[in-house]
Amino acid sequence: MSKLTLIIQREFIAKVRNKSFIMMTFLSPLLMVGMGALVFFLMKKNDEKVKEILYVDNSGLFTKVDFTDSETIHYLDYTSFGIKETKKKVEGGDYYGALIIPKQDSLEILAKSIEFYSKDSPGMSIMDALESKIETKIRNEKLNNFGIDIDQINASKIQSDIKMYDFSGEESSKLINGLKIGLGAIAGYMLMMFVMIYGTSVMRSVIEEKTSRIIEVIVSSVKPFQLMMGKIIGNASAGLLQFFIWGVILLIISTVASSIFGVDMVEMQTAKLSPEQIEAAKQAAGSDKMQMVVQELLRLPILKMFILFIFYFLGGYMLYSSLFAAVGAAVDNETDTQQFMLPIMLPLILGVYVGFATVINDPHGSIAVLFSYIPFTSPIVMLMRVPFGVSWYELAISMTLLVVTFVFMVWLAAKIYRVGILMYGKKPTYKDLYKWIKYKG
Repeated sequence: MSKLTLIIQREFIAKVRNKSFIMMTFLSPLLMVGMGALVFFLMKKNDEKVKEILYVDNSGLFTKVDFTDSETIHYLDYTSFGIKETKKKVEGGDYYGALIIPKQDSLEILAKSIEFYSKDSPGMSIMDALESKIETKIRNEKLNNFGIDIDQINASKIQSDIKMYDFSGEESSKLINGLKIGLGAIAGYMLMMFVMIYGTSVMRSVIEEKTSRIIEVIVSSVKPFQLMMGKIIGNASAGLLQFFIWGVILLIISTVASSIFGVDMVEMQTAKLSPEQIEAAKQAAGSDKMQMVVQELLRLPILKMFILFIFYFLGGYMLYSSLFAAVGAAVDNETDTQQFMLPIMLPLILGVYVGFATVINDPHGSIAVLFSYIPFTSPIVMLMRVPFGVSWYELAISMTLLVVTFVFMVWLAAKIYRVGILMYGKKPTYKDLYKWIKYKG
């Protein structure tokens, strides 16, 4: 058995036997589901609380019909009590807020002179609801002044439902676009988090062995390059095992939750969609919501996404782990790593920002395509693009560049690694790293 294989086995076994690894492997999915359920429950409880808003209409323009109650807002007409008394009621904490509508000669001036008082800062949804009611009423009043029949305008309104097809004749929908956005964003963000977690794990492992002087014994019989590759591949194997276990646990949890507890999967999915996508989902899900979601999910290239996730996880992880290993070999303690961490982390963070800023709006735009080719950002950006359909030649370019860059960075990092692991007592600089790379001994 080769020395590299022995190192890989040693790192893998040491990782999976770690108590924290075992605990987080089985507890993380439960914690994720629990946190999601808690957030969903808190959102529901927050929406259930009815907020009472007092309004004083000195303009005489608004009626009770204009302030129709909703599920979360209840309006009370306090015009007869006056502004001063109404403010006292709200200030005393009995009510959520007070809307003061003054008397003005001009509708334009009235629209800009309405005031809202509350003890605490009001939520954006509350203010949007109030502004919408005010704008609708004033606009209708202006139309009446212009002699325009509002009933005819309302009767002329119509909703369009554009059916989407590709050139093969397959029908698409707004819901599947929302699912693509969600799956791509989750995949890209998860990859960034795990690359950071397992990359820093390799770095800490190198620092620990270096500070305990075990490394001096190991390198006497193993080449530094083999040792670095063994650590990277061993940790990657442990990470893939953890992914597999998480996938099985989450599948079991989702199956049990949907069949036993009757979880409304469509409602949970549409919580992250735009209002138009939510409306489309509700209309399409009138008879069998769960079946609709399953049908839409089956349209997605799940197998392709899974295979590419594994590839880009391994490629991105190995690329960044080689850099983390080189940093771990260069320093004596974790505190000294800070000056080298930022340049490594920036491309990962940039990939997430570029993905959310460009891929969601235009997955095939020039910026999204460019960053899905750049090896330091492609693992994240390309994963976000895959659900929207990416040609094989684009994937081939991205994957080839990633592999070539990984091989080059491993070779470069190994040069730093072979010198740095035996250096003690000096805080390295970028100049020192450059000298180590050029060293030919």
